[in-house]
Amino acid sequence: MTEIDWEALEPLAEKIAYEIAAKWSIVEADDVKQEILLHAVQEQHHIARYQGNEDLLRKIFYNAGRRYAAKERAYLDLMDDQYHYTPDEVRGVMRSFVYTDAEVADQIGKKDDLTRCVITDNILSARMDAEKATGRLNKDYQEAIMRQFVYGLSPVNDADKKRGYRAIDALTAEMNRGIRTGR
Repeated sequence: MTEIDWEALEPLAEKIAYEIAAKWSIVEADDVKQEILLHAVQEQHHIARYQGNEDLLRKIFYNAGRRYAAKERAYLDLMDDQYHYTPDEVRGVMRSFVYTDAEVADQIGKKDDLTRCVITDNILSARMDAEKATGRLNKDYQEAIMRQFVYGLSPVNDADKKRGYRAIDALTAEMNRGIRTGR
């Protein structure tokens, strides 16, 4: 088995930890870095094999850090009894704005079970959160969200598509900020 150069892996783990902490406000970069390195120690037989492949190690480290952040978010949601939206859920909520009341009622509780809560269970409150948070976005992002996710129009080009996804990310952050801070 090849010896792992831990000093070479530490800066990569730190860089990825800061990226994840910037996206997931509920975790600290140092904690994420520690979890990434713990994962590397636990899976050192794989890490040693791919030590020279920085792209693959980056993916492995990113997944380990994201898994930790998701676990922390789930724990926080359980403890503070508040929901934290993901961009995928926000896209679904925005698409629901064209539904009639009957169509919204048909969605509620469809995927409910005792082990998880999905956004369809709380679609009415999610729609209210989205409506409130959308007003805090700039007009360009509001237009992109309305055009791509509410009206379902195809993006004009790749840049327009990326702008729509950046707008959803901004809306997600606003919705979660409102939940956590009460704004």
